[in-house]
Amino acid sequence: RHPANRNQQHKAEVNSNMKSVPAFIFLAALACPASLAFVSPPQNKMRSYFSSTTTRKATSSGADAVTVTVDDLKGARDVIDSIIDDKNCGPVFVRLAWHDSGTYDKDIQDEWPAAGGAIGSIRFEPEINHGANAGLAGAMKLLEPVKAKFPAVSYADIFQMASARSIELAGGPKIGMRYGRLDAAGPAECSPEGNLPDGEADDTTGKYGGMGGTKSTEDTTPFGHLRKVFYRQGFDDEGIVALSGAHTFGRAWKDRSGLGAEKTKYTDGTSAEAKQIRADGKEAKYAPGGSPWTDRWLVFDNSYFTTMPDNSADPELLKMSTDKTLFADEGFKAFAQKFKDSQDDFFESYAKAHRQLSEQGSKFAPEGGVKID
Repeated sequence: RHPANRNQQHKAEVNSNMKSVPAFIFLAALACPASLAFVSPPQNKMRSYFSSTTTRKATSSGADAVTVTVDDLKGARDVIDSIIDDKNCGPVFVRLAWHDSGTYDKDIQDEWPAAGGAIGSIRFEPEINHGANAGLAGAMKLLEPVKAKFPAVSYADIFQMASARSIELAGGPKIGMRYGRLDAAGPAECSPEGNLPDGEADDTTGKYGGMGGTKSTEDTTPFGHLRKVFYRQGFDDEGIVALSGAHTFGRAWKDRSGLGAEKTKYTDGTSAEAKQIRADGKEAKYAPGGSPWTDRWLVFDNSYFTTMPDNSADPELLKMSTDKTLFADEGFKAFAQKFKDSQDDFFESYAKAHRQLSEQGSKFAPEGGVKID
């Protein structure tokens, strides 16, 4: 379930043909009050929270990799669970992990980690400064205690673990994760800007995506744009629709994505509709603001698919063009309808797609990875 009104300026600085703030799947937004302290500063002032000197060394051979232990991973999981429980920040952890892994290009055959993916490179400049990553430095900051307590666990593993645990704790499916990812070693291994998807077309050109990134994602249609983004990563239509369903979880923030409202009755923190009950039955405390796709935006279920095609749905709930196309495009529609009709079917497809997303571009030590469940 992805900068503060700098869209047009940043677009011109990066690429006049590329929309600066991809929004679509990766819009799941930060729910915890701590987020407000970490809004991205101006581009030329931003520093990575994690310098290259603090990383586990990553090499193409993996010879210098540290093999993480099951105990380390279980300990990291416990700390992550505690942070999610305390801050209600699961959605932004999903966004962080997906923005790290969503840069992957399956057609790049050069030595790892040239193809991008779940390699932890988002913690470095210039990648953390990409327009789509506005606000994510705060999410990384929240995860610093995990790395401090369990330094053998890579950043790539921490980001992906936080995402999977956020989904599971919100009532979503259990995801068959494995760990032991190697980290990108420094800024030289960051992916270029432009690989992530847009939620709406550019106001000036009328086009989605752009010519930046590892290959063009530009298209005049939302369905064409989504396919260019996700086919590049190796997903099919089912995977695209399943991953879209993560919009059931979280909010879009206008100062980060340029989309949605400043707040709605579901996020203003005062109305009856704004009261959010988590999957565990507890009432969630959160920083007001943003636009959700569903009314219970801290619970992971299939309500996204019941809301999107409903013409009588509350207009304060967000429906982007890349959301609505799932029920309009013939290739997507069958899966969207299937997930609308059956949460079990959605969860099964989602868990498979999430795992694929979390592993793409990764290099594991040991080679098969480490499982903790």
